[in-house]
Amino acid sequence: MTAILKRELSSYFQSATAYVVMGVYFFFSGMFFYLYCFRGNSANLSYVYANMFYIIMFIIPIITMKTFSEEKRQKTDQALFTSPTSITGIVIGKFLGSFVLYTICCSIFLLYAVVISFFAQPQWSVVLCTFLGLLLLGGAFIAINVFISALTESMIVAAVSGMAVGLLIDMMTYFISMISISWISDLLEKINFINYYQNFTYGVLSITDVVFFLSVAALFLFFTVRILEKRRWS
Repeated sequence: MTAILKRELSSYFQSATAYVVMGVYFFFSGMFFYLYCFRGNSANLSYVYANMFYIIMFIIPIITMKTFSEEKRQKTDQALFTSPTSITGIVIGKFLGSFVLYTICCSIFLLYAVVISFFAQPQWSVVLCTFLGLLLLGGAFIAINVFISALTESMIVAAVSGMAVGLLIDMMTYFISMISISWISDLLEKINFINYYQNFTYGVLSITDVVFFLSVAALFLFFTVRILEKRRWS
């Protein structure tokens, strides 16, 4: 698993992927930070986090689109399947590679909080709680997109499909408001990512929210393992 993790990180930083992703992430987060905190004369990073949610929906599919689709396209997946590492180890290693790059991107918010501390007193409980929420939310999305990447050999299809899923999740609240059948709306409410993420932005650390995102990540990593196991023996 460690070898797979190192291989993934190396592939990101030896290509333009990591630098483009970090450049886009830092650009938009810096722009929102400037507009809402400096121009808005506020020590509250909540609006920055809220706007970055939409950027994350597009960034994560770019990070994960090649995890398995490129292996399948280049026919190098067979070499992975015959390696000493188990399928589960391969999936977790690739997931962690994407998650580490995502964490590097998100760490810029801690720097913003430090900058704010020179001029005002930031709400560190809210900053740290929201940062944790970002990581958990990102981990769940990464797992979903790794699963999508395992379903296709086209990186473009994997990226576009991941973005479409992200938009559907973002629009879940609107879908719920339009559905009149109570049991369906209740079910969608239970799996609405926004509800769980918003609690973190208020500085509320709930075990329910943490378990939800960890469960989603574990579930889709499990699905990915099953897909690859089926492909391995077919």
